[in-house]
Amino acid sequence: MRFLKIVTVVFCVAAVSSCNKFGKVLKSKDSAYKLEQADKYYAAKKYLQAQQLYEDLYTIFKGTERFEELYYKDAYCYYELGMYKDAENFFKGFLETFPNSNKAEEADYMRAYCFYKQSPKVELDQTATTKTIGMMQTFINTHPGSAKIKEATEIIDKCREKLELKEFQAAELYYKIGQYRAAALAYETVLNDYPESAKGDEYELKIVKSYYQFARLSIFEKQQERYEKTIASYNDFADRFPESKLLKDAEEYKTLSQNNIKEIQNEQAKTSTQR
Repeated sequence: MRFLKIVTVVFCVAAVSSCNKFGKVLKSKDSAYKLEQADKYYAAKKYLQAQQLYEDLYTIFKGTERFEELYYKDAYCYYELGMYKDAENFFKGFLETFPNSNKAEEADYMRAYCFYKQSPKVELDQTATTKTIGMMQTFINTHPGSAKIKEATEIIDKCREKLELKEFQAAELYYKIGQYRAAALAYETVLNDYPESAKGDEYELKIVKSYYQFARLSIFEKQQERYEKTIASYNDFADRFPESKLLKDAEEYKTLSQNNIKEIQNEQAKTSTQR
């Protein structure tokens, strides 16, 4: 217990001492010394202290040969602190201020990567995810020989997977609450937006099922045309994915639809005869 108290006291003294030291650096009028200390804090990964010192030196070093490195490190301070929106703005500012810098390509990539870091959980608004795709594609187009091309491409793929999942979940929700026509249209949108998806046949099956349920719950007068839509959806599935393991499941809905159409037609024939 006594040992823990001693450790706690030592830690507190060290923390106070560190704060006092930083305070003295921050108040110093020696700009060269402050920049040297800022770089030391940066190297020690004490990004909050480094960031404060760098920005305190902006007006002093702006226009000098040392300003580029200062600006570059300040942008990374924001990134390392998890302040990605601010970091993106600083990387953008760096590119605008130093377009011919040998760090311009890196800054351009990091600007796009900051949008990626802001990409939220799939349930939330995906504006940052969409922006990431555009920014990464622009980076690829602007720097075709970059070593970051592979990484940028992988990030685009991950973002597209997230957007695809979000659309799919929206379609699933329509299906779960019994909005079958809306579900079918939503599944069709997912399939059209992501035609190369590995889940394409799954989406096709969902479309067939949705149209079948929509037809089944429709008023009698509308059922035949809607069962016909189910069959047409199955045919589209068979054309697109003839080797799919899910095709057999979809075929069951086609058969049910055909049988239901026959029953409807028989009922209509009986009614016509009775008249």
